[in-house]
Amino acid sequence: MIDLAAYAGLFAAAFIAATIFPMQSEAILVGLMLTGKYSVPGLIAVASVGNTLGSAVNWLLGRGIERFRGSRWFPATPAQLERAERWYRKYGKWSLLLAWLPVGGDAITVVAGVLKEPLWSFLLLVFIGKLARYLALAFATAGVMA
Repeated sequence: MIDLAAYAGLFAAAFIAATIFPMQSEAILVGLMLTGKYSVPGLIAVASVGNTLGSAVNWLLGRGIERFRGSRWFPATPAQLERAERWYRKYGKWSLLLAWLPVGGDAITVVAGVLKEPLWSFLLLVFIGKLARYLALAFATAGVMA
């Protein structure tokens, strides 16, 4: 039961961390790895899937937020949105490989939704980038553990 709770907690943290809410999943992943009780590939898989699905929430927000443009509470000014759209159009869907970045990563995923990036390519590229980040973190942690 404790194993399931640990994996579920990691999934939840990774999911929330990928949304617009502030949360860090890296510390939880490293903490669980350092206990030596859990499968490292399992932890990486759970964190990667959770983080990717959290980014999908941002994509969905982007798909639906366009109708609220012009509202007083809209989270971005027209200039900010235009700049983000220009950047995404310049670098295209490949910028989704950087969705793991702590600053700007969430914006990339929201703009991908606004610009109607197909869900299948969105999920694939975001997953690859997030998996690579967690793998790098795991290798760095393994080096510390050795």
